[in-house]
Amino acid sequence: MYQQEKIKPYGLKGDKGKLVSQMFDNIAPNYDRLNHLMSFDIDKGWRRKAVAQLAPYSPKSILDVATGTGDFAILLAQSLKPESVIGVDISTRMMSIGKEKADKAGLADVITFQKGDCMQLPFEAGSFDAVTSAFGIRNFQDLDMGLSEMCRILKKGGHLSVVELSSPKSFPMKQLFKVYSHVVLPTYGKIISHDKSAYEYLTKTIEAFPQGEQMVEILKKAGFSKASFKRLTYGICTMYFAEK
Repeated sequence: MYQQEKIKPYGLKGDKGKLVSQMFDNIAPNYDRLNHLMSFDIDKGWRRKAVAQLAPYSPKSILDVATGTGDFAILLAQSLKPESVIGVDISTRMMSIGKEKADKAGLADVITFQKGDCMQLPFEAGSFDAVTSAFGIRNFQDLDMGLSEMCRILKKGGHLSVVELSSPKSFPMKQLFKVYSHVVLPTYGKIISHDKSAYEYLTKTIEAFPQGEQMVEILKKAGFSKASFKRLTYGICTMYFAEK
């Protein structure tokens, strides 16, 4: 078991998947506003870089895992012009916001949303050309199982593109990020979302989550090949790319 799998929202005992679903349902109304505010909108650039990794392969069918409010799914649809993008998440409230955004963007015929658990994705093996996830895999109840499922539903030769928050390793960004994540982020969370505990949980999972070379080995163990990573913005975010 990886360290972040032991961390549960609100410090409660019980099934992590259910607790994560409850947490995101709670913060859904303010999630987008807070997310962009706290990242100074840099998160949008991170997503664009992840999409660019897939562009040379022109995927026609894409599954966006832990899609949340659909920002990544919408960007994928607008940038890559696939035939279909399916967003999967365990939070109904997050996806309802995503659906509204996709409809407003005129993408209702391309993007659909479906409730599902990454531990057991409701799709046949080899169903998609690409699978993506932005800032979601560190919340998996079982990282190995979730990644294995993402590999299973990919076609042979299909690609994985993931962006995830990470902890900077070098001075002074390491020290600055620690202050920001432990003081500023939970405070913003309390003021805007009225749920300080949720953002304390998210900070703890960032610090505990395996990254870099370790994550590449985990991807290979899950069935992916040619796995690689690239640190972005001084290590605040890490981008992963792999092939089945």
